[in-house]
Amino acid sequence: MKISPQWLRDYVDLKVDYRTLADDLTLAGIAVEGVSGAGDGTVFEMEIGTNRPDAMNHYGVAREASAIYDLPLKAIQPRLPNVKGASGFPIEIEEPKLCPRFTGRVLRGVKIKASPPKIADRLALIDQRPINNAVDATNYTLWEMGKPTHVFDLDLLEGGKIIVRRAREGETLRTLDGIERKLTTTDLVVADARKPVGLAGVMGGFDTMITEKTRNVLIESAWWDPATIRKVSKRHGLHTDASHRFERGADYESTVLSCDRVAELILESGGGELVGEVVDVVARHVDQAPVELHVSEVHRILGEKLSTEEIFRILNKLGFELMPERGGEWDFTVRIPSWRLDVEREIDLIEEIARLHGYDKFANTLPAYAGSVVELPHAEKGQKLRSSLLALGYNEAVSLSFISHEDAKQFSPMPAIELANPLSEESSVMRSSMVPGMLNMLAYNLNRGGDNVRLFEAGNVFEASGPKSVELKRIAMGATGSAVAPGVHQPTRPLSFFDLKGDVDNLLQALQHNALYYDANTAEYYHPGRSARAVMDGATVAQFGQIHPDVAGARKLRQDVFIAELFLDRLYARGLREVRYQALPRYPAVERDFSFIFADAVVFDKIYQAVAGLGLAELRSFVPVEIFRGGGVPAGKYSLLLRATFQSNERTLREDEVAQWSGKIIKALEGLGGRLRAS
Repeated sequence: MKISPQWLRDYVDLKVDYRTLADDLTLAGIAVEGVSGAGDGTVFEMEIGTNRPDAMNHYGVAREASAIYDLPLKAIQPRLPNVKGASGFPIEIEEPKLCPRFTGRVLRGVKIKASPPKIADRLALIDQRPINNAVDATNYTLWEMGKPTHVFDLDLLEGGKIIVRRAREGETLRTLDGIERKLTTTDLVVADARKPVGLAGVMGGFDTMITEKTRNVLIESAWWDPATIRKVSKRHGLHTDASHRFERGADYESTVLSCDRVAELILESGGGELVGEVVDVVARHVDQAPVELHVSEVHRILGEKLSTEEIFRILNKLGFELMPERGGEWDFTVRIPSWRLDVEREIDLIEEIARLHGYDKFANTLPAYAGSVVELPHAEKGQKLRSSLLALGYNEAVSLSFISHEDAKQFSPMPAIELANPLSEESSVMRSSMVPGMLNMLAYNLNRGGDNVRLFEAGNVFEASGPKSVELKRIAMGATGSAVAPGVHQPTRPLSFFDLKGDVDNLLQALQHNALYYDANTAEYYHPGRSARAVMDGATVAQFGQIHPDVAGARKLRQDVFIAELFLDRLYARGLREVRYQALPRYPAVERDFSFIFADAVVFDKIYQAVAGLGLAELRSFVPVEIFRGGGVPAGKYSLLLRATFQSNERTLREDEVAQWSGKIIKALEGLGGRLRAS
């Protein structure tokens, strides 16, 4: 969002230049991401956390500045003319749990026209399009004090009253964007005596909007239940400036003030009369419980003894009220201001003290320590895998723990855990696989010119197990681009399945096991001919390979992408391999090559197992050297050159022994249907 520092001067007499102000706000946690313009046209591009709706406006930022520089904060005090007559406009709240408070004011004889230059220019400076003086008054109030309001054409409201209720089945509402929306009983609406005239907390209705013909105006300022507004906003696909604030918790006590402020601005520009007193209907009170603050705890957490005067100053400037506890000179009860719904515990108050005092002012010290060292389970194994991945050239990354229903269905056979109040459809369930997050991170890098990317992420996946949920530990690896960097001594080579297999094998060899083999039994989102799973002592511990072209195409991945998934719960059941010293052999090794023709159905694992099953004690290695298809090799078959290495730790091997062992190998391979090629 955008903030005008010149506008802030209406409330705080700032003595610093705008660049210094931007830096100081950022250090206090109200981040200024960028500064544009100059002089009175300077604009801050702000990044305000979702838990701080109180700072999503100029007055909220001014309050932070007053605390930073210990300057007075000027109050917003609307000046209204004397009221004439009675408003005679009742407000009924049928859903007090969802709308605890609704405030209204009536203006008559107003002239709708363009806003004064000050209002229009300030709105334009923060990229808000001026519309007319009545609508602009609500937008100005929103960006001034953070409270969404709305104005109705009073003459278009039927029945002479406002009702806050749930929509009835079959009702429709044409919102201000011109779209006819079908309502359900889950929607909360503002209605007149006959029909809905606004989607509560989200957007007003088209049929009662302010036009040039409007002469009489009803101003609305209400407080809505955040969860309800979030659901309504999501169901209709409407995210507005109003819903953004109501979803996060607006100021309950500001309804009258904001209503008066809008009335003041409209009357100043369009004339008219203020009819009747403000109509303020309170269906229930929204109070925040006070929080106990112990100065000793402030000192313990911050590691520095701030004076009680400094603690008082900071909290008072932010609107908190401190009351000493009886008999406790250093204990206080803190009353939370209505605009700070994010402050619920003592530690929240301590955070406020720390950030306004200045994190940079605290000395760099080690945290206090008492007690014994508690080693986290599997910490050593996790660190070993992490350090190995970093050594292999992978960079650690972190993605969201939420994915979409579609991704959950595509990448995991297990049922996903639904979120009660998701941020969006793309983040509607807890992740049951880490593959979607890894693909998103790879795509993010590829779309920004990073052709060679290697990432890994360690985290949890979540699966539904009856009424409970299960958290399982995983590592996801992602790689794309070149296997080797090009240079004057070697050309580049694209990453292949075998490069990823080598990385996975490197990781698995760090753990104790008796048997490890690879087969082609993998998930459907992998390329069927370029993927494998790793089976360690009968348990699947990893699956990896190239992402299926259809999956890659749907995600607009413009080059081959390789993914590996390691199932840490199964791997952590094993110990780390112990490093053991083995002396170099004193006797020479003997190598023998075998050239065989096999059917395509015979994979190397079968060949290796057949030879390993011979139990030749002196056989040190048995590896493929060359593979060839075509030429004199019949279709459906391939030629494979194999190399066996024999060696003894006791003596020099004799030729007749090697010949005997070679004969056994040939016989075993012929048993697989292989044919020895003539030399």
